[in-house]
Amino acid sequence: MGKESELRSIFLPFLSNSHIIPLVDIARLFAMKGVDVTIITTPKNATIFQKSVDLDSSRGRPIRTHLVTFPAAQVGLPPGIEAFNADTPREMAPRIYMGLAILQPQFEQLFHDLRPDFIVTDMFHPWTAEAAAKLRIPRLIFHCGNYLARSATVMVQQYAPHLAAKSDSDRFVIPGLPDRLEMTRLQLPDWLRSQNEYTELMKMIEESEKKSYGSVFNSFYDLESAYYEHYKGVMGTKSWGVGPVSLWANQDASDKAVRGHAKKEEGEEEGWLKWINTKAEKSVLYVSFGSMTKFPHSQLVEIARALEDSGKDFIWVLRKNDEHGEGEKFLEEFEKRMEESKKGYLIWGWAPQLLILENPAIGGLVTHCGWNTVVESVNAGLPMVTWPLFAEQFFIEKLVVDVVKIGVAVGAKEWRNWKEFGGEVVKAEDIGNAIDVVMSEKGEDMRRRAKTLSDAAKRAIEDGGSSHNNLNQLIRELNQIKLSKAQETSPAPSHHFYPRRFE
Repeated sequence: MGKESELRSIFLPFLSNSHIIPLVDIARLFAMKGVDVTIITTPKNATIFQKSVDLDSSRGRPIRTHLVTFPAAQVGLPPGIEAFNADTPREMAPRIYMGLAILQPQFEQLFHDLRPDFIVTDMFHPWTAEAAAKLRIPRLIFHCGNYLARSATVMVQQYAPHLAAKSDSDRFVIPGLPDRLEMTRLQLPDWLRSQNEYTELMKMIEESEKKSYGSVFNSFYDLESAYYEHYKGVMGTKSWGVGPVSLWANQDASDKAVRGHAKKEEGEEEGWLKWINTKAEKSVLYVSFGSMTKFPHSQLVEIARALEDSGKDFIWVLRKNDEHGEGEKFLEEFEKRMEESKKGYLIWGWAPQLLILENPAIGGLVTHCGWNTVVESVNAGLPMVTWPLFAEQFFIEKLVVDVVKIGVAVGAKEWRNWKEFGGEVVKAEDIGNAIDVVMSEKGEDMRRRAKTLSDAAKRAIEDGGSSHNNLNQLIRELNQIKLSKAQETSPAPSHHFYPRRFE
């Protein structure tokens, strides 16, 4: 099959759905190009993507999963708790990090034993830059956010514009960016506002990136070209946008149906599909806040009231919490009313998001601005109501609302830690106003721009498209490094092959 098939790689995702799913899609793209791929993870996390890997393997692609047992008992966790998501009890999060630290030597030994030609690892594995250097192979860092968010983060770190703001709610401009973007201190991640232990981790991640061969993003040139160039400039490193990976790696309905889920509930898909097939084109609003969010009942009630008062048909993906009382009763009654009126369809837990978003009845969505969902919405050409919550989501909102102008902000004012249960409650009126813009003729310009970006997303992954070319170029470079290394005559390691010096 040629040199590409001779390349061997290891992919090491982080222990979180929103990180695992796009990195596994990227691994599958490499395998699609003939690169031998081994994905290392724990048994529980493998269930999220194993069906996708099995499908690819059945197609003759060189891809497999290597399981490493998570040391749950060793760190005092019950079996099966080995990932960060909305259902992870707050007090267990530090123990998952402990388990990950215990696994590090085992991961390093696998790097040695499996003899990869390069590794692709999540940003939250900064130690892998040095591990790759010891093996004299390239390490690629995977960022699960976008270029604008990374550029903005670097500029805030460099210039600290938030310190000059008069109050937490006073707006300031982030300097040094291609666009004039304003934020408040409250919208910045807590580790950027002031030093904490996470600040040190992010410094380690940035240092590891500079020691790596380059970075890969689930993005494409036409979506954020100015920030793609800006980020490479400020970091001084190589980078490849190879997205939208969900669109590229999951072109068959069978792939879309199983992506990101261990098992499909019997009848669930048929239920939403039967419901949505009775709806007019572009008439349904999709509402989802990702795998890491669990709202208190006070906020769920506001969302429910906004949806009901909007008069729009909707699919709402939500997660049960442990609260009991009036809020729980309200939601039960709400769901019953929606079933009777057929105005709304509630999905508890996981939903086949790719299939839902591409359904012609969907006209827009309410999103937490998780990057995976934003890219999938762009693929489908949908305008968005933006409701950022944590991580880099307030930065991503800036791209959606202020740069490409395909969204309207719900008005979220305060960043929160993903483990925080509660905080700011956005009122039904504000939610409803944003929904009205996206789902009415007021949003026509947004819909037109979203359709243009959707067309650009499809072109990016076609032969000759920007992401297609990026992936091919990256594989050629990795092949050349492998070839150069094979031609070495001296047994002594040459500094030329250390990741810092790859360029």
